[in-house]
Amino acid sequence: MTRYNRISRRRFLARGAALTSAGLTLPTLLPDGVLAAAERPGANDRIGVGFIGCGRRAGQLMRLPAQGRIVAAADCDLARAENVARRTDCKSFKSYRDYRELLDDKAVDAVVVATPDHWRALNCIHAAQAGKDIYAEKPLTLTIKEGRAIVRAARKYKRVFQTGSQQRSMGPNRVACEMIRNGLIGKVHTVITANYQSPWLMNLPGQPVPKGLDWNVWCGQAPPVPFHKELCVPRGNPGWISVWPYSGGEMTGWGAHGLDQIQWALGADESGPVEVWSEGGPYKPKTYTAPVSRPEGNKASASHKVFFRYACGTLVKLDNGSGAGGTFIGERGKIMIQRNSFKVDPPELAEQPLGAGAVRLYKSDNHMQNWFDCMNSRELCVADAEIGHRSCTVCHLGNIARWLGRKLRWDPEKELFPDDDEANKYLDTDKRKPYQLPEVV
Repeated sequence: MTRYNRISRRRFLARGAALTSAGLTLPTLLPDGVLAAAERPGANDRIGVGFIGCGRRAGQLMRLPAQGRIVAAADCDLARAENVARRTDCKSFKSYRDYRELLDDKAVDAVVVATPDHWRALNCIHAAQAGKDIYAEKPLTLTIKEGRAIVRAARKYKRVFQTGSQQRSMGPNRVACEMIRNGLIGKVHTVITANYQSPWLMNLPGQPVPKGLDWNVWCGQAPPVPFHKELCVPRGNPGWISVWPYSGGEMTGWGAHGLDQIQWALGADESGPVEVWSEGGPYKPKTYTAPVSRPEGNKASASHKVFFRYACGTLVKLDNGSGAGGTFIGERGKIMIQRNSFKVDPPELAEQPLGAGAVRLYKSDNHMQNWFDCMNSRELCVADAEIGHRSCTVCHLGNIARWLGRKLRWDPEKELFPDDDEANKYLDTDKRKPYQLPEVV
């Protein structure tokens, strides 16, 4: 699985010279489908997109902007990859069981990574090494160290990267975060968001593996277990999103939306909290030996409330707030952020103009279109890899605090728990061979 550990200098230079511009522009290399070449049209040509992972979420992302088309798909269940063909007008569409073969496909300029959480980091790093631009679903990673490895790969191989935190491209969310950043409600002392659930464990009896599914590959970095249909869907009874070691539970599932909005509003896109703790002692996830409904499992896995404190003094409580944002409480009022909406109390604060020197946040009206626009301009996306990693890190910190049941200090610059060997063991997982991440320096 180390096929893309090294990209030759010749291939690297063949992709074109870097563009430069002001502001957020990255010095980077254009995908093949964007550059003009003797055998290929130029910048107005459609960008060839490959899908890695072809489940429910992938299907929701297949309505591409006009300048893109789906040219390939890969899934460890080959039939799912083959079914993507009906979503494209590409006559030469190809389907693969091994995503590395898709990354070798010269018709693929960019990839959408919509695999389960425990696969996403390896997919993204290999895609970056193969010279593909990347749209990766949230939550970006299974662990904190995986996120930093993704950022390093995106920067080293100069890839345009979009995390699927689509609330960053919703106008009301941006406006509300601008209000908070510009002090319309005064200094924010408290934020209340949902008490997102941590994952639990499953030890299910085996079932026959469906024809065409490579279940061993699906397990990926995690220890192999017998196939069960309730592990092979994102949300079911319970679905893999609720189960460790495939996901961080709804702490990362929905928390990657809500806590991302808190990061944005507090101006912490390149940092994070400095303290995290939970109430009630260490949380010991229950192991279920039969399918269990998500409401039943979630009730136990959210019994310990979680708290964060930022360097500015703001306290974030995971309690009974909005799952897609939170209620920001300041000295002069409140702003509640939800998905694609917000509410101000008192309402007249919303009428105050921000003024000429106000902080203005990155404006994007369509998340997928923003990715395509940035593939042409080579600018950073509204939810670049660093942002996706930092927001996901907050989610992971919440789970770690629950598991340990004590107050933890966090250094957002060094990305570790100072002088706390026990907590630092949770920064990554042991990954079985051959699914370890390639080293990116």
